[in-house]
Amino acid sequence: MSTTMLFDGFYPESLTFLQDLETHNHKAWFEKNRLLYDTYILTPLRKLVMDLSPYMHHIDPYLELRPVVSKTISRIYRDIRFSNDKRIFRTNMWINFKRTVNNWHDIPTWWFEIKPDAYTFGMGYYEASPNTMRLFRESIETRENVFRKAIVFYPGNPPFSLEGRRYKRLALSNVPDDIRTWYERRNMYLICRCKPDDMLFSKSLVPFLGKRFEAMAPLYHFLMDLNGSM
Repeated sequence: MSTTMLFDGFYPESLTFLQDLETHNHKAWFEKNRLLYDTYILTPLRKLVMDLSPYMHHIDPYLELRPVVSKTISRIYRDIRFSNDKRIFRTNMWINFKRTVNNWHDIPTWWFEIKPDAYTFGMGYYEASPNTMRLFRESIETRENVFRKAIVFYPGNPPFSLEGRRYKRLALSNVPDDIRTWYERRNMYLICRCKPDDMLFSKSLVPFLGKRFEAMAPLYHFLMDLNGSM
């Protein structure tokens, strides 16, 4: 990977901005403090996307990598049209890497997220279709050895948590108990939750995330194979 890096870390002010936005979630305050948003949130996210792009391109050359809001960077404005929560602004921001496809629900996504009191990162489905999860179960059954090799990184340190809704009742299978928790998922994603630490405020976050994502790449490819996407 290139040694020339743009990302120098987030700032303590990045968290302060998100914390203040929780309290002052209205347009007048945001417009008054837009420069803080640009400086402490948007600019670091753009640089993080650019510095992570070589890692992500190596994993999948078809991922969207443009450091642009609504492409790889979340919008800070919430869609409140159909929500009971009428707060205008998000108090968490994220980057994500995924292919630009119509059936994006069935394509695994990579992400990094910053919150007022934490940061998270991981990979998985936002809301996979029942057919994709059926294919996932079938592939575990028929390609168990490949699947086991794909999850050798799990849970890792700091550990990933396997999450997503589970079936309450599922037909019996011959899947061993140690991987049954994967098999029983109605949706599936892996997430690592971290409290703000020195890593968050350092350029070391880039290789840290890049190496963790590279370790997960075999699982990503396993999932992409389900629908013949690789």
